[in-house]
Amino acid sequence: MEQSLDLYKIFYTVADTGNISHAAKKLFISQPAISKSIKKLEQQLGTKLFLRTSKGVMLTEEGNILYHYVSDALESIGTGEKELKRLGQLNYGRLKIGVSTTLCKYVLLPYLKNFIDTYPHIQITITCQSTLHTLKLLEEGTIDIGLIGRSSTLKSVNFKIIGQIEDIFVTAPNYMNNLEIRTGVDSMTNEEFLNQSTLILLDSQNLTRQYIDTHMYENNIFPKQILEASNMDLLIDFAKTGLGTACVIKSFVEKDLENGTLISIPLKTPIPKRDIGFVYNDIHSKSFALKEFLKYWDTDVLYKNFSGVPSS
Repeated sequence: MEQSLDLYKIFYTVADTGNISHAAKKLFISQPAISKSIKKLEQQLGTKLFLRTSKGVMLTEEGNILYHYVSDALESIGTGEKELKRLGQLNYGRLKIGVSTTLCKYVLLPYLKNFIDTYPHIQITITCQSTLHTLKLLEEGTIDIGLIGRSSTLKSVNFKIIGQIEDIFVTAPNYMNNLEIRTGVDSMTNEEFLNQSTLILLDSQNLTRQYIDTHMYENNIFPKQILEASNMDLLIDFAKTGLGTACVIKSFVEKDLENGTLISIPLKTPIPKRDIGFVYNDIHSKSFALKEFLKYWDTDVLYKNFSGVPSS
């Protein structure tokens, strides 16, 4: 097909100029090469395309029919090339991102506003799912990149750390007071307080929940009652309402801690901080949109918008 396209381009140029020597100059090839190409195309099609005249060549009836089709085809190719060039100048592209609802709201969205201002023609699609589902979508090629907390399930993917998050236990002042009244104990350790509390945690299939469960088990924290919620916002709202003690990301409740809406329950052994970052496949397969997206994070725009992720 590639060779045929070259023949059709030569055919079109000869027909357009009406002269083999003019076509040769325009295409920067010799006249014999032009004549040979025309003859080869005529043999392939089994018909005569040109008639020689005193001034050059003219199309036969069959050649005239072919010319209109070739003309339309080459015009479409030219239009396509111009469109690609235009889109390239606009920094156009598509980017599909997978992220949990929590990280989407508190980390990704504040950053995306600035990125979109810089690259308004990149089309962005966001899929909010669990970390496990995000990794599955990445493996399937359904998304280009995912924003997750570091997981032991990471294998043959790149992980770009953008910062850390810290999990803490928080509760409302009225819940703490009421629990002390119910238990009749006013000098409990924080670990004992958690054992007596209704703990509000993410569902058991969530990797963050599994991380917290492991830490509680290692530190002899075995709550009598657990209330599960599907996302971090609900955990925070449930804790504010006085339903129990929630395990949340510290940076997401800093204002509530400052104004006293929530109280932190520090542990003797704090929950280790977790890395969060972007996962994506082999660097050689990155699209323009993905390359620019990753490059933009290196400018520290994120740290101007989300204080919960330190820049060091």
